[in-house]
Amino acid sequence: MQIVLSILIVVVTALVAYAIGRSGGRRAATALPPAQPYQPVPPPEAPALHWSDEGRFNVEVVIESKFQPVLKELAGDHGESPAMTRYVATLVPDDANPYEYTAVTVFIEGKLVGQLSPKAAVKFRSLLALKELKGKATSCNAMIRGGHSWQGKQLSYFVLLEIEPLE
Repeated sequence: MQIVLSILIVVVTALVAYAIGRSGGRRAATALPPAQPYQPVPPPEAPALHWSDEGRFNVEVVIESKFQPVLKELAGDHGESPAMTRYVATLVPDDANPYEYTAVTVFIEGKLVGQLSPKAAVKFRSLLALKELKGKATSCNAMIRGGHSWQGKQLSYFVLLEIEPLE
């Protein structure tokens, strides 16, 4: 019985090797759709709640370099001094984000400016759940800072939010 089983294994292996050799090891090509970068959009509805921390801007938004032109535009003309431009930011739990499942994106004037850090996003989402606002957009005051010259170089812009510390 063991000899028959061994012969059967050898025959099946030979048939598989023959089939692979005959096809040249090629697989049928499948056309993939062109990759589209993920771009969150602001929600159409008004924010469900406006957060406040009595004028303390303690939560910094994580900003990628690609958002610097948007922030420069929003900061406006501030000369050689640092920008200190105030806005209202919209914070949106971004469940569709393929890169970060707990993402919370931040919009100012309908423009994407960054997101909360992963740790801050988790805490922020738990605050939303406590207020029975899970998945809802909310707002808070925001300040765009930076963008001034220092030692011959222009510094980056950053965004601070007026919500209680999240980290």
